[in-house]
This record gives sequence, structure tokens and C-alpha cells, in this order.
Amino acid sequence: MRVEFDEPRCDGFGFCEEVAPEVFETDDEGMLTILMDEIPDELADKVEAATRACPVAALKLAKTQR
Repeated sequence: MRVEFDEPRCDGFGFCEEVAPEVFETDDEGMLTILMDEIPDELADKVEAATRACPVAALKLAKTQR
């Protein structure tokens, strides 16, 4: 699984980072960085919750081939 990020849509609320700080990081200006390309299975539930927590739907999950 990987996360797709619609940067222009992001308003920098940081809810994703609150839910899954291992995967998401926001800087002082609210710019989001996704810290890993491939989401490990053990973080999948947290990343799904973080995606749902985004109030502007700037994050989307995509399945990857294994």
C-alpha cells in the first residue's frame, strides 16, 4: 500500500501526523511530507485512519503489487 497526496488540496491541519507520525510529518508552515513510499502492513490501520482523518481529503490509499 502507498499513500497518494494531493498537495494543492492540503491545508496543513496535521491530523494525519497526529494519527500516524511514523508516516506523516508536517513542518512549521503546514507542508506535509510522507516519510515512506511503501506502507508496511503493521502501519496499514493507522494510515487508513489518518487518511480518513483528513478534513479536505488530500490523502488517498493505493494498493501496490507485491
